[in-house]
Amino acid sequence: MKVLPTRCPSCSGDLSVTCLRCGTCETEVHGQFPLPALTRLSPDDQLFAAHFILASGSLKEMARLLGVSYPTVRNRLNDLIHALSSQQQQKSPPTHEHEPE
Repeated sequence: MKVLPTRCPSCSGDLSVTCLRCGTCETEVHGQFPLPALTRLSPDDQLFAAHFILASGSLKEMARLLGVSYPTVRNRLNDLIHALSSQQQQKSPPTHEHEPE
């Protein structure tokens, strides 16, 4: 399975999409579009997130499907939440409160 690259192989910077193309009519849209947060997760985390959604968010069902304990699934979900939160913090521009003059 091919994995979507998210980091530059030269400098390790974030990659972005610069062109989207319709396979039917060949229309192209150019710009700079950031990769969605879920695509920046590891392939294992992406698979876990997909299974979690398909299990309707049930940790008990996830534990059954994966053949692991409930606490293991809970810990894995906590790790995933942390990874997504870290991405959000890195991508959010700093907010500066404007002080009245």
